Amino acid sequence: MAILSFCFMSSIFAQEVEQLTKKDSIVESYWLVTLGTNFVDDSGHEFNKLFDFQKAWNVVPYPSRLSFGRYFKNGLGLEAIASYNKYHEGKIVDQIKMAEDIDYFGLDFRVSYDLNMILGETGFFDPYIGIGAGYTDANNQGRGTYNAVIGFRTWFSDHWGLDFSSTGKWAMSTENATNHIQHALGVAYRFEVEKGLSRKGEEKLALLEELEKEQQRVQDSIAKAEEEARLLAERLQREKEAAELAAAERAKKDAEDARRAALQTKINDLDNVYFKLNSSYLTSHDKELLDQLVAIMNGEPNLKIKITAHTDSRGTKEYNQWLSERRAQRTVEYVVSKGISQDRISHEAFGETQLVNECGDGVYCTEDKHAKNRRSEFVIVEY
Repeated sequence: MAILSFCFMSSIFAQEVEQLTKKDSIVESYWLVTLGTNFVDDSGHEFNKLFDFQKAWNVVPYPSRLSFGRYFKNGLGLEAIASYNKYHEGKIVDQIKMAEDIDYFGLDFRVSYDLNMILGETGFFDPYIGIGAGYTDANNQGRGTYNAVIGFRTWFSDHWGLDFSSTGKWAMSTENATNHIQHALGVAYRFEVEKGLSRKGEEKLALLEELEKEQQRVQDSIAKAEEEARLLAERLQREKEAAELAAAERAKKDAEDARRAALQTKINDLDNVYFKLNSSYLTSHDKELLDQLVAIMNGEPNLKIKITAHTDSRGTKEYNQWLSERRAQRTVEYVVSKGISQDRISHEAFGETQLVNECGDGVYCTEDKHAKNRRSEFVIVEY
């Protein structure tokens, strides 16, 4: 019974999917270029004689308007518009008849909003409103303007259409500059078009997704036992491999730690190199000790050592820092002279900053105690 129900639902959903057409998709964002002509009404009667074509409207007999813009999925659009026109002799401009032809130039920027976001998709009809600002040179008077626009586009395809608009332009400064209206008609071309589904298309897509979920649920139910068994076997195998790997890693680490500890103990057993007062020269005993260090390093080719050199507290800090540097260098030079590569042994001088006892400045100590601070020590850097 459940299978029959599922098949019936699949049939219904399949019919819905078959009804998805190009009309179910809409253009959501795009770049836009328009080329056309513009008509300027600057008669001084903005809303009184709107359609006085003969006396008030000015137009030139060739393309005179170019725009470029970007329109987004949220309905907002940004557009830059350049226009040219000519106030013709005999036309009414600012309520005065023109005695000669005068050029008109405009450069405007605007933000528009697609009213289909409110009205719902109307197919080929795309109304919009907008506001903006710009600069206009009209009747030999330049002025900044605040603009308001209303218009619509009608599309013949995803790329081509017509653009109609009317723009009111209000001068930012009313001194010697009047308000006027500019109408526009142009061919529109949009590119880099991004499309999405209309509301109806989204509903159909939701039905398709429900169908897919139902199909997946049935398939999962049929294969559940087999899948769970397979997953369990894989999990047990992974756990076994992980446990074996962890045990091997632990054993390897333990062995390396033990070997490192043994090596450090072996180096520590060599004791330190101890220097005479104000001296950085190695004694024969010191060289024998360093020969043992060289033997250890020859037996461990991956071993890298750092020599740290120190002084007692007697003398100035600057002198002791210099002296410990000399002691470190002489110690390293001897080890290198025995065939150890320079990149396997480094050094660092600490002067009197790391005393091993209380024999600091101003503290009386015996010579034996001071001697314990005049040392070079060996530290494992890498193994």
